Amino acid sequence: MHREQEKDEDDDEIVCLDESFFINRDYQITTFKFGPQVLNLLCLQSASTDYDLTGQIVWPGAVLLNNYLSQNSEMLKGCSVIELGSGIGVTGILCSRFCDEVVLTDHNDEVLEILNKNIELQSSSGNSSYAGLTAEKLEWGNKDEIEQILQKHPRGFDIILGADICFQQSSIPLLFDTVERILQFRAGQCRFVLAYVSRAKVMDVMVLNEAVQHGLDVKEVSGTRSIISNLEGVIFEITLKQASEF
Repeated sequence: MHREQEKDEDDDEIVCLDESFFINRDYQITTFKFGPQVLNLLCLQSASTDYDLTGQIVWPGAVLLNNYLSQNSEMLKGCSVIELGSGIGVTGILCSRFCDEVVLTDHNDEVLEILNKNIELQSSSGNSSYAGLTAEKLEWGNKDEIEQILQKHPRGFDIILGADICFQQSSIPLLFDTVERILQFRAGQCRFVLAYVSRAKVMDVMVLNEAVQHGLDVKEVSGTRSIISNLEGVIFEITLKQASEF
C-alpha cells in the first residue's frame, strides 16, 4: 500500500508541458548588409535544436546567395520570384527591392509567423522600394499546396530561389519534386537558383543525383564557390534539361 501511495505521489509531480513551451521566440531586430542593401529583420541569434525550426535564424547559404544577388541585381529586375524554405525571409525580402513579385514559402507555422512579421516590418518601414511580398505555406512534395500557389500566380515564376535548404536526406526528393513542378509550369522560362553549402559528402552526391533523376540540368555558377563560416558554398543554376540554354 505504501508503494502505491509513493507511485501516486510521483505521478502527481509529472507536469505536462505544451510543445510551445520549448519554442524560442526571443526574436531581435538584426541588421544585415549585402553590398549597398541594408535589411532590418527579426530573427533568433542562435539555432533551435528542432530541424523544423531551422528557419528562425539566417544560415551561411543565405549570406552567400544574398551577396550574389546584390552583386547581380539586374537578373532580378521585373521578375516574379518564389523562394523555398524562406525562414525569416532574408533572401526573398532582399529580392523584393528589385522584383515585381516575391512569394516567400515555408512549411512550419512557427516560422511562417516570424516570416509574416518581417513582411509587416518592411511595410511599416515606409520603404516604397519593396515589391509585393506575400507568404504561403508550402510543404515540399505537397501537390495540393503547390497547385494552390500556382493557381494564385497563373503566370508562374521566373526564378525559384533556395538558400541553404538541404539539411535532411529525406527532404531532398520532395524538394526536387516541388522544383520540377514549378519549372514545368513555365517550361523554358524558369530557373532554380540554389545556394548550396557542403556539410556532408553523402548530401553533396544526393543533391546532384536527385536533380538529374528529376530531369534537371545543374550548372555551377562561375566564381561563386567560396568558403563561408568555415564551410564550402556554391551557387547552382538548375533548369529543365530541355531548357538548359535558358
